[in-house]
Amino acid sequence: MSIETAPRPAGHQPLSHALPDLAAWVQHFRDREIPVLANTSDALEAMRANEDDVDANLIGEMVADDPLMTLKVLAYAATHRPARLVTDVETVTAAVVLMGISPFFGAFGLQPTIEDALAERPEALAGLNDVLRRAHRASRFALAFAIHRQDHDAALIHEAALLHDFAEMLLWVHAPDLALTIQRAQAADPTLRSNAIQHRTLNVELFDLQQALMKAWTLPDLLIRISDDRHAEHPTVQNVVLAIRLARHTAHGWDNAAIPDDVTDIAQLLNMSTAATQAMLQNLDY
Repeated sequence: MSIETAPRPAGHQPLSHALPDLAAWVQHFRDREIPVLANTSDALEAMRANEDDVDANLIGEMVADDPLMTLKVLAYAATHRPARLVTDVETVTAAVVLMGISPFFGAFGLQPTIEDALAERPEALAGLNDVLRRAHRASRFALAFAIHRQDHDAALIHEAALLHDFAEMLLWVHAPDLALTIQRAQAADPTLRSNAIQHRTLNVELFDLQQALMKAWTLPDLLIRISDDRHAEHPTVQNVVLAIRLARHTAHGWDNAAIPDDVTDIAQLLNMSTAATQAMLQNLDY
């Protein structure tokens, strides 16, 4: 990925075949520009035109609705961090404060959009939009759980849930044929394990690719740890994992057979009754 805001290379074609290994996938995505939501690009231009009235919080709130723009800002901040700074920049707002408003707009010019990138691929755009909707719902659940738990890292937990499936988002943008192959295989056989079909189609699992990209972009250590599902015994990680699970299982309503187990596990995390937890969750689902 090019963190800079250079336009997409002329004649760039989406990837239609699997790359051989994890290193090749990491390099491929690092060399590609990350497009963002059209609403984000438009809002950024509106703010640019009124720069004197814009502050870091306003930019942070705008970017927080867009997982790919969030990823882009955090990656830029991590790779352009001053040598004197010894702590990680963990949120978009903190990144903008560090950069300054004018330098932020200088670094992030007119942004390419996912709608333009997939204009001729409506099935892929629909698939990506499904992942984006799930990310928004998961981040809303995760933030509510964190606030209830009085977790001091609530903002980072929200961010981790929002970014949890960013590798899948990038796959829809840059390799839509491969993303569709995975989607169709899972639709044909709902018992098929995601990691199995991913490895068969891509030669890698998206979880491993995502963790490798986060490390390659030197994203905050705490964000990487919170995003590591393999350590779900930690309450902060569990907070994110359960929010993601619930968002997946309730994507098409509240009648999925797995939801009662989700509610039981979330009730345990929040130290609430299952009835109170069920009511809280449905109030959050808007």
